[in-house]
Amino acid sequence: MSTILNNDSPAVDANTAQGIKTANLVKNHKEQEAQMAIDLIASASIVSLPQPLGNSGHNINIKV
Repeated sequence: MSTILNNDSPAVDANTAQGIKTANLVKNHKEQEAQMAIDLIASASIVSLPQPLGNSGHNINIKV
């Protein structure tokens, strides 16, 4: 039984390298978008709103 080893390293195709670079850029962009969404959600959480005073806002006319 014989084993043949090929020590030639495969050449990196320019399209493959460009595809990998593009995929990494897209991944980084998606991570930034996700972090921005998380920050937006966190900033929107309001502890409590004051209750309306008087009758303003209690009677709503819904006649069509």
